[in-house]
Amino acid sequence: MNPPPLRVLIVDDSRIFRGIIETALANQPGIRIIGSVWSGEKALELAKEQLPDFVTLDIQMPGLGGIATLQALRDLALAQRHPLGVLLVSAHTRQGAAVTIEGLQEGAFDFLHKPDSPDARANEATLRRQLLEKIELWRSNRQPGFRRGTPRPPASSLPAPSPPVQRGVCRYRALLIGSSTGGPEALSELLPTFAPQAPLPILLVQHLPADFGSYFAESLSRRVGISVVEAFDGQPAVAGRIYLAPGGSHLVLRGGGQHLVCGLSDSPPENGCRPAVDVLFRSAAAACGDRSLALVLTGMGQDGARGALALRRAGSRVLVQDQDSSVVWGMPGTTVEMGAADEVHPLSTLGDAVRRHLGMGD
Repeated sequence: MNPPPLRVLIVDDSRIFRGIIETALANQPGIRIIGSVWSGEKALELAKEQLPDFVTLDIQMPGLGGIATLQALRDLALAQRHPLGVLLVSAHTRQGAAVTIEGLQEGAFDFLHKPDSPDARANEATLRRQLLEKIELWRSNRQPGFRRGTPRPPASSLPAPSPPVQRGVCRYRALLIGSSTGGPEALSELLPTFAPQAPLPILLVQHLPADFGSYFAESLSRRVGISVVEAFDGQPAVAGRIYLAPGGSHLVLRGGGQHLVCGLSDSPPENGCRPAVDVLFRSAAAACGDRSLALVLTGMGQDGARGALALRRAGSRVLVQDQDSSVVWGMPGTTVEMGAADEVHPLSTLGDAVRRHLGMGD
């Protein structure tokens, strides 16, 4: 039995871009456009009559802006326990980058830039390809019946929780985090539960465009309550800070002695990514041996899985986000499948698990 068509709502104050998106989705199998509107107010009016499954949302609109529209649409979906994917459509501007980061932290599934090359036909082709890829990714992960990625492992194959850790005792030297699709929202929820009191440096690889890093660091710092900085080469890694891999460079951890230091590398991309989670995890396995704690959060692909295996072989511990709370269970799912995970937790309890491992209590 075929699943029902994906109901798509298009929201953009540009008639031209609405038309381009309509054309891109027209006659696509399994997709039905239920509306194409020019404002957030109109989008909410239509959504109250017929809740969409997927929304393409212009992030910068007059009147009810993109963020407010996103929040209201998510509230409607949550009230009806309805899975809703919101794809942000933004311009290549400084303001567009900052607002896009905020939208991702507020729960947007992903984003794409409005193409702006001089070739109109090339722009349409690029937008169509990216849009269909994003929709297929959402559709393949939004419900069990649509999942096409790593299958959910049976409960018997999942690693058992670790034994209790003595309160006040932290044997780890660094906390490592890797995330991709869905990561900004997950990090905004997870990090405040332990990061402000964490007794060790936190190093983070989040897949983002190169020009988004500074905005993400600034926004995450406000939400978490501690300093989040883009790491630079030779920077001491100390407790009380989160070190974000800058776009376009791999983040590595160095120092086998008393002090840990951040490093940057321009070595080739891995898993199609630079920065790559695998690179950070491998470097920590070499620098810290069995004294790293690593988290693999929601994300597309398999980045982080091989690095997690290196960490685990070195004696460090690896915790991953579970399938139900992940937007995409690619990275964490592959980590479990490879036998590189020590524990699997829903996002809602992952912070408690981290606190226990760090000797911070519940």
